[in-house]
Amino acid sequence: MIRNYLKVALRNLMRNKVFSTINVLGLSVGLTVCTLLSLYIWHETHYDDYHPDIDRLYQVGTIEHVQGKKIRFQGCPNTLAAAFKGVFPEVEATARICPLLLDDHTLMQNGTSSFYEDKGFAADSGFFQLFKYDFVEGNPATAVSGPYSIVLSKDIADKLFGGGPALNKVIHISSAFDGDHDYTITGVFRPINKPSHIDARFFVSMYGGGIGDLIRTWKKTTSNYFFVTYVRLRPWASPAQIEPGLKAFVDMYEGNDLKAAGYTRDHFLIKVRDIHLHANMDYGDVTPGGSITYLYILGSIALFTLLIACINFMNLSTARSTRRSAEVGVRKTLGARQSTLVRQFLGESLLMALLAYVVSILLVWMLLPGFNLLAGKHITLTGAQLFVLGAASLVLAGLTGLLAGSYPALYLSSFKPVKVLKGKSANSLAVASVRKGLVVFQFGIAIILIVAVAIIVRQMQYLRNADLGFTKDQQLIIPLQSEGAWKLYTPLKAELQKQAGVESVGASFLYPGHVGWSGTYYADGQPSTDNHPFLTNYIDFDFMRTLGLQTVAGHAFTDQFPSDSVDGVVINETGARALGYTPATCIGKGFHNANSKEILRIVGVMKDFHFEDLHVPIMSVAFFVNSAPRYNYIIAHVNASNMGSVIAAAKAFWRTSDPNEPFEYSFLDGEFQKHYEEDNRLAALVGYATGIAIFISCLGLFGLAAFSAEQRTKEIGIRKVLGANVAGIVGLLSADFMKLVLLAVVLGSPVGWWATHRWLQDFAYRTTIPWTIFALTTGAALLIAFATISVQAFRAAMARPVDSLRNE
Repeated sequence: MIRNYLKVALRNLMRNKVFSTINVLGLSVGLTVCTLLSLYIWHETHYDDYHPDIDRLYQVGTIEHVQGKKIRFQGCPNTLAAAFKGVFPEVEATARICPLLLDDHTLMQNGTSSFYEDKGFAADSGFFQLFKYDFVEGNPATAVSGPYSIVLSKDIADKLFGGGPALNKVIHISSAFDGDHDYTITGVFRPINKPSHIDARFFVSMYGGGIGDLIRTWKKTTSNYFFVTYVRLRPWASPAQIEPGLKAFVDMYEGNDLKAAGYTRDHFLIKVRDIHLHANMDYGDVTPGGSITYLYILGSIALFTLLIACINFMNLSTARSTRRSAEVGVRKTLGARQSTLVRQFLGESLLMALLAYVVSILLVWMLLPGFNLLAGKHITLTGAQLFVLGAASLVLAGLTGLLAGSYPALYLSSFKPVKVLKGKSANSLAVASVRKGLVVFQFGIAIILIVAVAIIVRQMQYLRNADLGFTKDQQLIIPLQSEGAWKLYTPLKAELQKQAGVESVGASFLYPGHVGWSGTYYADGQPSTDNHPFLTNYIDFDFMRTLGLQTVAGHAFTDQFPSDSVDGVVINETGARALGYTPATCIGKGFHNANSKEILRIVGVMKDFHFEDLHVPIMSVAFFVNSAPRYNYIIAHVNASNMGSVIAAAKAFWRTSDPNEPFEYSFLDGEFQKHYEEDNRLAALVGYATGIAIFISCLGLFGLAAFSAEQRTKEIGIRKVLGANVAGIVGLLSADFMKLVLLAVVLGSPVGWWATHRWLQDFAYRTTIPWTIFALTTGAALLIAFATISVQAFRAAMARPVDSLRNE
């Protein structure tokens, strides 16, 4: 019996090659998209799962209440870890890390090799006891216990020592934050190709260098809060046992400093496994987190794409049912039961789904490397994962086959033999209505995706072209990340100023888009408790002119006012308002540091500009002139036509002046756009998925158009005999489908608007959604649908009437 079912199924597939190919191709592509996006979602939701005791690991976060605002961040005072363990018996162990602030690069040298590395952290002695790293050299229990010890990833060690042993060897580290020191390598770890919220390539000991000095000298809990603290709870403990005591803990260990500073603070615990997607920090992420909103979007696309593929299958199967109505009638007359026919047709559906599954597995294997590049992830498949993936995809394919084939099977098997053999069951109104409804639903999903792509692309264009309040184009950035490089500031600046096409050269600790320090300040006549947070930056006299920052009151820093380097400060308009001033009234007023007795005077107010990316609103910013010529970056505004020669001159000067340190450079517009990489990846993923969804929808529409043309072959022949022209017949065959697509536009556009409107709320500054988006979407959908239908319509319209009517 099964053998007979298989023969019948294969014969039907071979007899209808076009429709079978459309069904298999549509299902396989749908399964492939669903599988790839599911892999992405799985990757994003399984961060840090490989660490031992992951269910007992928590990060201690901070919420500061400043001027009625809640600021949520990951940093904690450096003394909090020890105090936490001493107060709460539920805490078994603690660890701290600290990102190497201000550093895009850390210089590593061993005498023969010299290069920059990023993704560096300082760690205390407890870190490798809480977090698992695969050490190939050294002992993780003691790796960062010494004051000048460093742990490297295997690829960094190989670059330094050519693949030889690295343990106990000494290298020189130059860091803008940690200073210049010799470090002993006490460990080498092999990178684990599994996702973690700590994306680190090396760790220096927290007890030496500049960070060690900060730990020993910064005792106030309100000024050294950039240490990230982790705790491991005892097996019997839970956060619910600790959280009620956190307020008393803050009062005991931080209360005096907070009272003097004029704000309050809370701490909270968050699971380490939840940090990547659910931390929701205002700033201070260890590494940039993911977006649960993006996962919902991609999960919806995966589901919708699979639904479109299922709808194609159902529509084409029911449409082709008239070809098999006589078969059903004959088999029922010969005694076949309805259950037997259901099994037959479900079997055929499952066979087609199995073929689609095999094709999709091959496609996933072929496309995964490219998908990783597109998504910016490193999704790998082990043998065990391949088995799980194959099993899950097989189950998904089976469910898809059952779902997609259930309606056709039940519909076909319910035919009455008498009516079938008289030809009366082929085109019931109910079946036609269901088919039309599925087409509307299918194209409605496609319309939602087209609207989403159009608005996402518009937002990305807005981010690229928005007026940021400073000149971001043609700005050359040269990092100065060591003591040797700091000494090059004056001569390198002079060398750049001599080059043709260089309009201005400035220097700073930070540049727009690269945020590091913040402080709290208050105005004249206000109590120290009435303070406000300011992003702070130390610059030279030419920085503001180089970036084209505009002054609205007072004056910018220039060498015409050298005394500004002693006690002057320039703030932005938002900062002036925060202090209770207008730009005009704050000039000459005092600017008081809430954490020290330092009093500066406001000499200028700059027009607001975006020091951070457009996801966040403009914050208060304060600029100071660095009295010592120590800057982390030189920025030169260069004419585009001279950029190449200026870079060559800077490189030549650098190699002559400091041959042991590599020369690197970047551009401000490119650095600023890095903040939108995740958004650009989302736009690319949604764009490709939309194209695939439209492709699958068009496959189904193509198949239905072919079936419709086939059904109406004789009608078309008669119309041509009676004088109908090709255009009229094409319009006749296209009209019904175009009405369905237009209805899908009407229903899908509001949903697309709502979804993208919600997504835009993640940006503090965003584009508008004009009506032209929906007009263009409607035109595009109708054009795509007509192009798909017209292929079959023209083919039918061009057929000779004699071929259509010869059998009548």
